This record gives sequence, structure tokens and C-alpha cells, in this order.
Amino acid sequence: MERELLAVDSEFNQILQSDACRLQQLQCHTSAVGHPFNRFFCGNQKSLVDAMEKGINLRDQILKWYREYYNGGLMKLVVIGGESLDILESWVVELFTNVSKGPLVKPKFQVEGPIWKAGKLYKLEAIKDVHILNIAWTLPCLRQDYLKKSEDYLAHLLGHEGRGSLYAFFKARGWATSLSAGVGDEGMHQSSIAYIFGISIHLTDSGLEKIFDIIGFVYQYLKLLRQVSPQQWIFKELQDIGNMDFRFAEEQPQDDYAAQLAENLLVYPAEHVIYADYLYEVWDEDMIKLILGFFTLENMRIDVVSKSIVQSQDYQLEPWFGSRYIEEDIPHSLMDLWRDPPDVDVSLHLPLTNDFIPCDFSIHADSPNNGPADTASPRCIVDEPLMKFWYKLDGTFKVPRANTYFCINLKGGYNDVKNCLLTELFIILLKDEMNELIYQASVAKLETAVYVVGDKLQLKVYGFNDKISILLSRVLVTAKTFLPTSNRFKVNNAVYSL
Repeated sequence: MERELLAVDSEFNQILQSDACRLQQLQCHTSAVGHPFNRFFCGNQKSLVDAMEKGINLRDQILKWYREYYNGGLMKLVVIGGESLDILESWVVELFTNVSKGPLVKPKFQVEGPIWKAGKLYKLEAIKDVHILNIAWTLPCLRQDYLKKSEDYLAHLLGHEGRGSLYAFFKARGWATSLSAGVGDEGMHQSSIAYIFGISIHLTDSGLEKIFDIIGFVYQYLKLLRQVSPQQWIFKELQDIGNMDFRFAEEQPQDDYAAQLAENLLVYPAEHVIYADYLYEVWDEDMIKLILGFFTLENMRIDVVSKSIVQSQDYQLEPWFGSRYIEEDIPHSLMDLWRDPPDVDVSLHLPLTNDFIPCDFSIHADSPNNGPADTASPRCIVDEPLMKFWYKLDGTFKVPRANTYFCINLKGGYNDVKNCLLTELFIILLKDEMNELIYQASVAKLETAVYVVGDKLQLKVYGFNDKISILLSRVLVTAKTFLPTSNRFKVNNAVYSL
């Protein structure tokens, strides 16, 4: 038992410096008393020793837990192997016959009232040098509505990085360096108790000073989503991407895949276990509107994580991680403004249609007009003084994907220290400029990478080949016409310490 106590404590010490874990524990610590979230979420040696000092026999508790929950009624098994089904079945029978059947009823938690107090702002002192704004809303459990994926529809819009998005709006003002949105995969964020939908924004120094303005614009965008009503064409794009992802999913390690399927069996019916995560089958406008109804001030939690947050002595300590935090009331005047914003900024709008989503999945290697596919070396198809271009047709894997690589000589770019710094700076600002374009393409599974190797700029564009030429053309046009601005230099200077 002592060895296991030390193992638990070792795992706790590994996450002790994690700002994400410290935030999660603060959210547990400040949740409503009696709620299942209101506890130490991971445990350590102290929590277990304290329990023993209170007369709790840990071994008996573990055995009781094992007898109640480790039974066939609550367990799922997936076996993947190269042997025949008869052999695999015989192994299962041999190895798992002694597992008790147990009841099929899953444990239920009694939950009454909200998880957190409304109208509060929590400021948590960070370990790392970061500024993060987290806004969260509690949704009902949506597992039974997995065919609709209404929460994913909203995550797609609130977490978008293209023109008209919240992130593009904040980035243009130098307030944010990244933004993500949606329901997390962890148990606290996606459980039978509730789904926690969050928006996480990494802020610049100036963004940290504009937290209330940023939250106000988030509610402006939510107002926009209510005004324009859910759009079926956006759902259709997500549906097409999901189908494409599943159809051309790359093979993953078999142990990971078996674990994933076993986990899916706990929440999906057998006929959808393999496909459910990709499935956008039912368009339900009313369901999206219903979920939007939970994005209210009374249902909102705000956390700010920053190293420069706790400057006064008036702070509290989270007992398990020892994190310093401040709990503040949000002014009523701000709450009233956010509840019904008078206007929506004209820069905020729905994303444009994504013309990078592929339609043609034909295999070029199957066409006799494309030449031999199994030649040992690439063929040089363009040979000019300033450019050479090699091409090799894949006849082995036969998938509708392409990889393009461009190596561009940066003449004089690394002649001296000054040129070296200017070249690196140009590439950083170029990637910053292309973010909206690259993001829109990445949604359609087209990826772009720009990096320097030696004294050469390397550009890689890869993904489904149907629209790869469109992306490549836009990337090259952007690179050719791009002119850095002082505003973006200042923002990137703060991010990269240029």
C-alpha cells in the first residue's frame, strides 16, 4: 500500500506545475458544495493519508469499488488481431470467463442547481508566463444527440480563425495570439452530469487589459448567431469533412484503436461505434437554438490565468495545488451590457463558404494517361535556369492525397547577422499574414508549412489533391504581395520576444 501511495503522489507532482491542471482544480474547488465536481480531482499522498487518519480503510474501499464497478455489465471489450475470429473468440472466453456479469445499470449522480456561482470572475496566478482567458458555459449532457453534433456546429463558428471570426477580430487589434472553442474530451468537460463548453483565448499584454471588452465582443458574436439563425450549409460542410475524414482515415496503432473503440462502446450503440465521432447525420436547427439558449451570463464562468494577476495581498489559496487566486464580482453595468449588446460590430460575421473542401477523390494512378506510377525516382518535368520541378506518381498507397515541396533559395538572406534576422522576421510575419488562409484550408484537411532549412525557404503544401493547386496559388500570391506592418510586428515582437 505504501508503494502505491508514493506512485499516486508521484503522478500528482508531475502535474503540480501545470497551469491547466491548476485551473481545473480551482474550478473544482470553487464549484457548489455537494456537487460531484466539488472535490480534489486527482488525489495525492496527503489526501490518502488524511483519509486513513479519519479511519477510512483504503484497501476495503478499493475492493468495494472493484466489486461494484469492475463487472461485465459495465465493461466493454474490443479485441483486434490478425488471427481468425474463432481464435480471437476462444481467447476472450479463456481470459475473461471469470469476470462477473454484474448489473447493466450505469451509476447515476444526483445533481441539483448550477455548478458555479454566477457573476464571478476568477483570477488565477499562473506558473508559466502566459495570459489566458477562459469562458465556460454549462450544457446538458448531449451524448444521446451525437448524430446532430450541435455543440460541434457552435464550436466550429466560435473557434473559427477566418475572416469575420472572433479570433480574426481580436488578432487584428493585437489582443490575442490563439483561440479555441468547444467541449473538451476530459471527463469533467464531457460527462453524464453536464457538457462544459469553453472558449480559451491566449492573450497579449494589451489583450489582458481588455478582458471585459473581449467578453463583450464574444456576446456580440453570440447575438449574431441568434440573429442569423443556424445555417444548414455550414452543417453540410462539417458533414462532408466528417465523411471525408472517416473514408480516408489513416491507420493508427492497433492498441490505441482498440482502446478508442472500447471507450466508444460505452456511449454509442454498436452500429455506430466505428463511425460515430465522424457522423453529422441529423440537421436540427431547433437543437442548435436550444443549446445557444445556455450561453447566458447566469450560466457563465470566467477564469483569467496570468502570472501578473495576483498583485495584492487579498488573495485566497486553493488547498491542494497551493494556487493563489482572487474571486471578484463582475460589475452589474457590464453584465447588463453583455446580456443584450446594442450592436454587433460590422467586422463580425459568419465564415465564408470553404472552397478548399475537396469534391474529386479519383485516383490518378489508375489513369493510363498519367504515366508510370512505380518508377524508382521522381521525373523532372520542368527544367529551366531558375526552376526545376520533379514529380512522382504514387502507385502504392493509391489515396487522393498529394505532397508538394518547394525549396526556394534566399539569395543574400543569410549573408550577415542583420540579413539573417530580417529574413527570420519576414517569415514570422508572413506566416502571421497567411493565418486566415491556412486555417480555412486546414479545416478542409489541406495543410501548409513554411520553415527555413539552411539558407533556403521550404514550403510544404499537402493534403487532398483536388484543391491543392488553389491553395498553393493563394499562398504564393500572398507571399509575393505581402508587406509587413508595424502593428503586426509589435504583436509578434511580444509573442516571440523579437
